[in-house]
Amino acid sequence: MNNLVLFEEKQVRRVWHEEAWWFVISDVVSVLTDSVDPSGYLRDMRRRDIELGSLFKGGGQIAPPLALPFDTSGGRQNLKCWNVPGLLRLIQSIPSPKAEPFKRWLAQVGYERLQEIENPELAARRVKEIYRQKGYSEAWIEKRMRGIAVRDELTDEWKKRGVKEQMEYAILTAEISKATFGMTPSEYRDHKALNHTGDNLRDHMNDLELIFTMLGEASTTEIARNADAEGLPENKQAAQAGGKVAGNARKELEKKSGRKVSTRENFKELPESRRRLDDGAEGDVN
Repeated sequence: MNNLVLFEEKQVRRVWHEEAWWFVISDVVSVLTDSVDPSGYLRDMRRRDIELGSLFKGGGQIAPPLALPFDTSGGRQNLKCWNVPGLLRLIQSIPSPKAEPFKRWLAQVGYERLQEIENPELAARRVKEIYRQKGYSEAWIEKRMRGIAVRDELTDEWKKRGVKEQMEYAILTAEISKATFGMTPSEYRDHKALNHTGDNLRDHMNDLELIFTMLGEASTTEIARNADAEGLPENKQAAQAGGKVAGNARKELEKKSGRKVSTRENFKELPESRRRLDDGAEGDVN
């Protein structure tokens, strides 16, 4: 069922690819239009909307649709899929009453985004409210928000120092995590039994895990500045050193407390998991 989502009792197939969900375009068109020929409907849309047609060819900032494999009644086939930004642009072009709720939602999101640009504090308030609705405690939320600020400061520093976004950010983040917890982020997700389908690892960390994550990243920022690190190799050294600061502190705490900082608990079942984590989680250090 992870590969299916339901909309008005109709199935939309999806696949997890390159750290994002990709949805079968013809399924989305079928759901929102009731067309008996979604492929033909889509061709007509592309002819009417020149900009949309160019996006299918790789024009613009949205990634073009990808042909990804699915099991169908005719066997294994490659079906055209789009990620969420692509689908939102597609929905804008669908002249159907079923698409109107999505369009109104997009307009509201756009309005809120403009408000946040004028007053960034609004964005922080909205994030806090989302976490409250999910059942997180106020103390946890404050640490999570502080962690976001520390992370932003680190990535801003990396950008100034010639580190390329996405791939190189991921490499450096893995170095910090490995030195801090003895696990890369992907290994940490496995440790917590997260399924790699959009689960944010930090949203499943307890208070101490968040604190040591912050310590590793804040230490990396400070070391990179003091060393005037430039490019990936020098910033990788800073990341390893910053993570080591946090890793040594973690080991010292575990030695004194007799408990591991890294737990297998995740927050998928709030508030039960929240209570277990607040009570102290994983058990004695071997």
